[in-house]
Amino acid sequence: MVSRNKLLIGFSVLLLPGAWSSALASPPGAPRPQSESASAATGAVTGQILFEGARPKPRRILMNADPVCVSLHKGPVYYQDGQVNPNGTLPNAFVYIKSGLGHRHFTPPAMPVVLDQQGCMYVPHVLGIMVGQPLKVVSHDPTTHNIHIMPKLNRSWNQSQPPGAPPFIKRFTRPEVMIPVQCNQHPWMHAYIGVTSNPFYAVTGSTGRYALRGLPPGHYTVAAWTATFGSQQQQVTIRPGQTVPLNFTFR
Repeated sequence: MVSRNKLLIGFSVLLLPGAWSSALASPPGAPRPQSESASAATGAVTGQILFEGARPKPRRILMNADPVCVSLHKGPVYYQDGQVNPNGTLPNAFVYIKSGLGHRHFTPPAMPVVLDQQGCMYVPHVLGIMVGQPLKVVSHDPTTHNIHIMPKLNRSWNQSQPPGAPPFIKRFTRPEVMIPVQCNQHPWMHAYIGVTSNPFYAVTGSTGRYALRGLPPGHYTVAAWTATFGSQQQQVTIRPGQTVPLNFTFR
């Protein structure tokens, strides 16, 4: 959860097939807006990302192209896009404040956000990061990966990372939701990066919940993005000390 001075991040992703982590994620080391006092930045928006309708059938990933990847798993591996939680909510939804913060300035945290490669899968599958914040790319796999970032507004890059190679750092210069990531060596590997100019974002996990805390009073547009079911946005007004419930339903 998030205090008024700091937003913490926890990855709500599939760490290894069949093992989902925490219910939501928020940005690491996120600062309070420089123009707001601590007593004013007390609002919050919380809710769930719900799903209605027939659940998509899980799609199995075939890693036969790389025997090393196959050896890293004891059972079948499935694509994360389109997955629905047992409670009828969606994991890997990116929820963020799209507008309403005006000209407030937020200093990006010095702490990097980590994009890992484990079991020939990106971990996390969906992540958030602020403009200018370091993105640290690491790999724990005994095979070569090729991290290909394909933005529309930021600079694209494509870098290989062989086994044992050190991590490398990248940064984004413009807000952009979402930036797709793929591995040219392993075409089933996909991830998504949400780049924001503010620290108010979250990624849903196994309960479909999210929380955006420490918001100054105001009128906001809150947006929710999913890789499979599209995006939605809603308007919300937050008063000092108020927590506003706000759910999104995808079909």
